[in-house]
Amino acid sequence: MNKKQKKMLTRIIIAFALIVVLSLLPIDGYLEFALYMIPYLVIGYDILKKAFKGIRNKQVFDENFLMAVATIGAILLRDYKEGTAVMLFYQIGELFQSYAVGKSRRNISELMDIRPDYANIEKDGKLEKVDPDEVEIGSVIVVQPGEKVPIDGVILEGTTTLNTSALTGESLPRNAKPGDEIISGCINMTGVLKIRTTREFGESTVSKILELVENSSSRKSRSENFISRFARYYTPAVCYGALALAVLPPLVSMGILHAAPQWGQWIYRALTFLVISCPCALVISIPLSFFAGIGGASNAGVLVKGSNYLETLAQTKYVVFDKTGTLTKGVFEVVGVHHNKMEEQKILEYAALAESFSTHPISRSLKNAYGKEIDQNRVSDVEEISGNGVMAKVDGVSVAVGNARLMERIYVKPIECHSAGTVIHVAIDGVYEGHILISDVPKPTSREAIAKLKKNGIKETVMLTGDIDRVAQQVASELGVDRVYSELLPADKVTKVEELLAKKSEKEKLAFVGDGINDAPVLSRADIGIAMGALGSDAAIEAADVVLMDDDPMKIVKAIRIARKCMRIVYENIYFAIGIKVICLILGAVGIANMWVAIFADVGVMVLAVLNAIRTLFVKKL
Repeated sequence: MNKKQKKMLTRIIIAFALIVVLSLLPIDGYLEFALYMIPYLVIGYDILKKAFKGIRNKQVFDENFLMAVATIGAILLRDYKEGTAVMLFYQIGELFQSYAVGKSRRNISELMDIRPDYANIEKDGKLEKVDPDEVEIGSVIVVQPGEKVPIDGVILEGTTTLNTSALTGESLPRNAKPGDEIISGCINMTGVLKIRTTREFGESTVSKILELVENSSSRKSRSENFISRFARYYTPAVCYGALALAVLPPLVSMGILHAAPQWGQWIYRALTFLVISCPCALVISIPLSFFAGIGGASNAGVLVKGSNYLETLAQTKYVVFDKTGTLTKGVFEVVGVHHNKMEEQKILEYAALAESFSTHPISRSLKNAYGKEIDQNRVSDVEEISGNGVMAKVDGVSVAVGNARLMERIYVKPIECHSAGTVIHVAIDGVYEGHILISDVPKPTSREAIAKLKKNGIKETVMLTGDIDRVAQQVASELGVDRVYSELLPADKVTKVEELLAKKSEKEKLAFVGDGINDAPVLSRADIGIAMGALGSDAAIEAADVVLMDDDPMKIVKAIRIARKCMRIVYENIYFAIGIKVICLILGAVGIANMWVAIFADVGVMVLAVLNAIRTLFVKKL
């Protein structure tokens, strides 16, 4: 509890103790009034002050005005205990709500702890702490064990393990070594690092994350806007309704029935009506539900830019994926050696050595598959033939590594591969020795993510890719994707998404998931754009509505589940609060409900709605 909450708790305890003592004393008349005003003012002076300020500023109709009128009215009717008790229980509800909001904010503030306080710059052999804003691009900073990485950069010296849980929601540490890119917000756990900065602090990862979260509350959902509009008209309406309830029945009984007007009875009913009508449960719990949903998502490594996007995400029925880097790793790997006459490792050795002077991605894949140190002294007479491959001598033996065109060039008949991927044929001394298959490998969780999306009510999954159709169909089949469109240019992806948008109903939403700069136009065009993978590219993040902090496709499932849970709780609170209010208002108007029922209808419903809203903070593991 903070200082303000502790002060309120003290006031509640004092007021409650005084009410209990006074209810046991045999007092009446002016003495009873004077004594009950002590706990009333102890617990309610701030509400009276706010109500007066509202009237002075011509913003009359709010919950403070309703409470002030209802409780003062009860006291004027000599219901001192009830008037004081209504104010007491209202303040208990306010304290509870303040604590709940604080808990939700603390959840968000844990994410805010990734903001670095300083950066270390080495001067004259000593480390000097400076404001991260003052560090220029290209500067060398030092990050010691236990410190946050303040600015994005590249590691020059040092190896370490990084705690990225504040960014990704995952507790598994990551290893880092010289040459690796490193993003701000990570915590350096072991070694001392020297990092050359590649961005200014204002453009770094940590700044972008904080900006996304801090601005999220400004983008309100339709549900929030509805509640704001509802409260704006509802509060004045019930005030006038209560006035009518206090005045009209007595006047009618005097004019038509010629009976005693019973002003006290009808004014009491009107005051009860006012307490019941207070819209606290709706006004507080709905924004709190969204706030908690965004906070819970942030802690799970899912950044939602606003509650409107959370609402759209919950309505998603179609998910469209980019392939490379989203469903697949985007890194080419050797996945097999086929039709080989010699050992696999020996073919990989010849191929890796022959390609050792090349910087082509395929060459890197071959060298990684070989996995041993390459001695380039064993290689001579290297000839790289553009669009074909490489010819060289390895240990004096002629080796040709490349595509079918290279084999035809040296009069060797290649064997066709029936698997999808890039095929690298190998011939040694003019004899065909087999081929190596290189492919972009699906991420380990992609298939499970597709299956769980369908289990969670997604009608159709679609994959868009620039790859050839054979490769695209194989990946789609392997992962269980419903539909695939291949050999697309970036502009074609936008066209396909527009076609899919035109086919679905208005209530059903379409999400597009991508990670690259060429995905930015599609991310903007979809109902909701999701950028994934360690913040992906800046353009994709800027265009996206939801940012997944790591490249695990399972985060998409988690994001949708969080959104749906949040919206389910929002609607539960709306139906519950309005339903109870309507029932109690009718009971109050006909004289069945008294002030104690009114307290439940106001404070009780608010407490239950807030408790329900807090559930959005907690997300079950997949």
